[in-house]
Amino acid sequence: QVQLVESGGGLVQPGGSLRLSCAASGIIFTINTMGWYRQAPGKQRELVALITSGGSTNYADRMKGRFTISRDNTKNTVYLQVNSLKPEDTAVYYCKLSFAGLDYWGKGTLVTVSS
Repeated sequence: QVQLVESGGGLVQPGGSLRLSCAASGIIFTINTMGWYRQAPGKQRELVALITSGGSTNYADRMKGRFTISRDNTKNTVYLQVNSLKPEDTAVYYCKLSFAGLDYWGKGTLVTVSS
């Protein structure tokens, strides 16, 4: 079935940047939406951004500016560029794939922002 594997997380200094990747595999509709969510310790999971297979993007209001979502349909991969990282960005970042009314989640990649 569908599998999503995130990568690119790690420890970064405040003010630094990261580029997260999520590669999807399996039986996937060509028309779909991929996105990034994050969950900080002790907090609920929140939307970061979404991108359709056609390239349309949608960002959570609080994510606009420092976050950029993109995708490569030939690789079934979605990316998240995060700049000017802050300690409050520390979270597990999850990739989501949605199609046919179903959501599929990756296991997440941990981003830790600390000096």
